[in-house]
Amino acid sequence: MEYLVKSGSPEKQRVGCVIVGIFDRRKPSTQAEALDVASGGLIASVMRRGDMDGKLGQTTLLHGMEDLFCDRILLVGCGKERDFNARAYQKACAAAAAELDTMGGVDAAFYLTELNVRGRDDFGWSVKQALLTVEDAFYRFEACKGPSFEKHTRKLSRLVFQVPRRSDLPAAERGVNEGVATANGVKMAKDLANMPGNICTPTYLAEQATALSERSHGVKTQVLEEADMEALGMGALLGVSRGSSQPAKFIVMEYMNGAKSDKPTVLVGKGVTFDAGGISLKPGAAMDEMKYDMGGAASVFGAMEAAVELELPINLVGVIAATENLPDGNAYKPGDILTSMSGQTIEILNTDAEGRLALADALTYVERNYDADAVVDMATLTGAAVIALGHHASALYGNNSPLRRALRDAGETVGDRAWPMPLWEDYQSDLDSNFADMANVGGRAGGSITAASFLHRFARKLRWAHLDIAGTAWKSGKEKGATGRPVGLLTQYLIDRAQQG
Repeated sequence: MEYLVKSGSPEKQRVGCVIVGIFDRRKPSTQAEALDVASGGLIASVMRRGDMDGKLGQTTLLHGMEDLFCDRILLVGCGKERDFNARAYQKACAAAAAELDTMGGVDAAFYLTELNVRGRDDFGWSVKQALLTVEDAFYRFEACKGPSFEKHTRKLSRLVFQVPRRSDLPAAERGVNEGVATANGVKMAKDLANMPGNICTPTYLAEQATALSERSHGVKTQVLEEADMEALGMGALLGVSRGSSQPAKFIVMEYMNGAKSDKPTVLVGKGVTFDAGGISLKPGAAMDEMKYDMGGAASVFGAMEAAVELELPINLVGVIAATENLPDGNAYKPGDILTSMSGQTIEILNTDAEGRLALADALTYVERNYDADAVVDMATLTGAAVIALGHHASALYGNNSPLRRALRDAGETVGDRAWPMPLWEDYQSDLDSNFADMANVGGRAGGSITAASFLHRFARKLRWAHLDIAGTAWKSGKEKGATGRPVGLLTQYLIDRAQQG
């Protein structure tokens, strides 16, 4: 898809479709009014007939406008004008994108980007959000379809985002650049997470990291094998991998495009490419979705991809602990005690709490090898996060208030939200063990918090944050598939850091 930005009147556009907004109570936007005048009242007549009343997300496609240059007009309901905020704008863009996905015509002019969004006065933001919404609607995972499958095709190949004035074009162009890079990162994360576990193994992830460094000369990749992990004392990660015939991989990607004196940001991802729960076997229903348990790793890949494409002047490191969690005669068991890379011992009460074990060794590795400015880990860690926040927001923890705020604000900006959760010392006692330094789980209550508290024991020397993305990394049901979250949040955070210098 080719994305452009322009400034021009809607009635003068020679394109396959012009997209304009209609507010609730049949109030046309300024752009729709211009089309209505040029067409001799066509839009007003459509609204009088009741075919469009402006409800948020409603769409009506018009054809056969003899007095206009465009072939079609797509009217998009935007809801009440006084309530037209960022979420309403995204929903309107999503409705327009759904129509564009099936519509004929090779090009379109997108005028929703000219609307006034409450709380937002940056056309770069409007263009970026529209582009990300369109790319999300257009995404298909068809890599594993057979040769007889008729792949989805669309005629649309060129989308022009409109802004009111020529002076707005630089901001809009920035929006396109950031949007395309972020969308490419999201797509990479989706593709990796949607790949089935028999293909997307720890070795496959290592190969993708090597491929990223080969096509992006600014990225250096190192892959540690199990013998290397053994030498480093990564007993927690290796304990998880014992039940699988697939060897674990510890992946480190470095993108050092900032000043040598700049401390790096380190992103750490849980890369459990399939999680059966180990000896503490998961229920069979929906176990196929446990291929998504590497959503944190996929997000690290996506954020790295976006940062490289944008050539952000920062130092960035991506660390992925990749393994499977399966039951066999060698698998670790409830009651086992593992020794982590930090030297702290862990009593295993539930082998299905494996992600935190892999991340524990990853965080210790980061502490020992990098003088990091910030460390952010992300993991599909707990069902408790889903119970607490549903599927709308990732759970955000951290030991540094400015870092938590920066991540929360980045998520709000890009529409990939995270919600701050407590990390009080009160929860640490839930992890007490009679036999080891700690247990790998607390009780059922506050499960997402005690999981974060567990990780904090390995991150106390770091400026650290943790994103529990169990509720946001994928969708179930008929819309089953990876979301690519929180690539948007992470990329926006990295952009903000680069702009701060």
